[in-house]
Order: sequence, then structure tokens, then C-alpha cells
Amino acid sequence: MPEQSHLNAEIRDMLMDCGLFDTLQPGDFQTAAGYFSLSTIAQDQTIFSEGDAGTFMCILHRGVVSVRKTDGHGALAEIATLRNGRAFGEMAVLDGERRSATCVAASECQLLTLGKDSLDKMLNDAPRIAARIIRALAVTLSRRLRMQDGQRLA
Repeated sequence: MPEQSHLNAEIRDMLMDCGLFDTLQPGDFQTAAGYFSLSTIAQDQTIFSEGDAGTFMCILHRGVVSVRKTDGHGALAEIATLRNGRAFGEMAVLDGERRSATCVAASECQLLTLGKDSLDKMLNDAPRIAARIIRALAVTLSRRLRMQDGQRLA
């Protein structure tokens, strides 16, 4: 089991570094780390596609992710480029709806992933920590929406 505790420590450090969960207490990161997993995605690999069921969210630890949506002609158009520390896919995990965009690894990426099942388990096992994570994700989504609204007005 030393390998698992080393992996949990690595995930804990990544969660602390990403800056998304500043409201968590130092000990909370260790608990939360047990619910996340770590994966490496090859360049040009699709992480998920628009319309897929949203069963997990990601935090980009290393690499670049291209976010694409289908345009009026049925072609995928890039709408954003994500870099280190950025969460994505969280809308589908929080609301249970289908994916609103396609995400593709624009370079080799290292991702922290949190499955919907793991989030549900965390809500049962460690509700205070899960609530802080959900709140942090909601704040992130709110900021993103406000920025987008501001761009529309400009």
C-alpha cells in the first residue's frame, strides 16, 4: 500500500497547487485526494465529446486542453484553450446534463479527475469537505459566466 499513499500525497500536493480549493483546510486536502485519480492523456486524444454523459470532471495539472463546440455547419470550432490549474467538465458532474463541449489534449496532459460517483461518495463520507469543493467549483463557474457576460456586453 505504500504506492497508494505516495499517489495520494502526489494528488494532495496537486490539489493544493491548483488554487481552486483555497477554502479547504490543510488536512482536508489529504482527505479529498483519496477521491481524485490521476491520469496522463496523449496529445490529440479526446478527453470527452460534446453530448457525452458527464461522469467525471478534470483539473488540468500539466499540459494544454482545447475546448471545441460544434458550429452551425457541424464542424468543431475551438472556443477556448485551457492551461494548468483549470477545472473543466464540472458542469456535467454538478448538474447531470450532457457535455456542452468537446475537450481534446492539445499536448500531453496530466489530469486530476473526480468522478460523479466519487463526488457522491465524498458527500456521504466527508460532507464538509465535499461542500467546500462544490462551492469552489460553483464560484469558478460563476466567475466564468460573469466574464462571458461581460464579453457579450463589450
